[in-house]
Amino acid sequence: MSSKSRHELSSMERRRFVTTAVAAGAGLGIAGAQLLPRHAFLKDRRQKKSQVAVVSAAGYSDRLDELVLDALRLFRLDIKGKSVLLKPNLVEHAPGSAINTHPMVVGAAASAFLRLGACRVVVGEGPGHERDTYLVLVETGLEEQLRTRKLRFVDLNRDELTRRRTCARYTGIEHLWLPQTVLQADFIVSMPKLKTHHWAGVTLSMKNMFGVIPGVAYRWPKNVLHWRGIHESILDIVATVTPHFVVADGIVAMEGNGPLHGSHRELGKVILADDAVAADFTCCRLMGLRPENVPHLAAAAHWLGNRDGSRIAQLGEALPATVRPFAVLPEFTGLVDT
Repeated sequence: MSSKSRHELSSMERRRFVTTAVAAGAGLGIAGAQLLPRHAFLKDRRQKKSQVAVVSAAGYSDRLDELVLDALRLFRLDIKGKSVLLKPNLVEHAPGSAINTHPMVVGAAASAFLRLGACRVVVGEGPGHERDTYLVLVETGLEEQLRTRKLRFVDLNRDELTRRRTCARYTGIEHLWLPQTVLQADFIVSMPKLKTHHWAGVTLSMKNMFGVIPGVAYRWPKNVLHWRGIHESILDIVATVTPHFVVADGIVAMEGNGPLHGSHRELGKVILADDAVAADFTCCRLMGLRPENVPHLAAAAHWLGNRDGSRIAQLGEALPATVRPFAVLPEFTGLVDT
């Protein structure tokens, strides 16, 4: 952040911002966040037809390089000469957990985009829990993957920032401070780990974009936005920084008390899409959950992306006819597709 930007984001402004956020966000939760029909005032940005591919992966191995490349080729993407930003889900390290996007999925995606003609691929993330991002990189094995593949990493929590007008007003926040690395990328790829979430119900490609919000401006774990409402904040972030593509790690997912303390769930899938809303609706269906009961997904389907099979071209494998629903916390039983 430049000295001018730091002056603009003064401590006094922060205090006013937090006070307003607490007042506006009081009582907002998954049930209370009614997400008024604000989509009626937003430009309809939905594609005529979105594309989603579900591919099976037996595990995390070198075979992922060819699997992801072959899946990407189904989309006929035009990324030659473009700069690609991969935004994985990197939270904190817990041995044997399924918290983070697996390093080999990140490496495979980077290799695939470079082979398809991208001029460069950068990996960027701003963890919300752990302030020492490099420690998380090392402990999770992502640092080794990046070093082996000669990929650059940017800590989005501490990148240079620019103030941008918010493209939706679900939170009432008029501007967001955003990292230069994000704003300068030609092609942004959200790379979530499929997980249930103790506040949002699920954390998928849209919720994953919380990591572009810099901790240096919004503190840890981005509490200012949480106070404004988790679903409202997700919508404002994704409206302002809309991912161009999704590569979701559902090989080993998490169910129950996610996103940190849930249990492993072997799903064996990688999900790719050119529409974050279509991706998340598809992921929910693979999880045996009802996406229309997730407030931020239901709202986004009115203007940001597609939800219905009539507007989603299913590439790769067909969705399974029956799915054993992911376990959820008691307050989210309404998500389970029974």
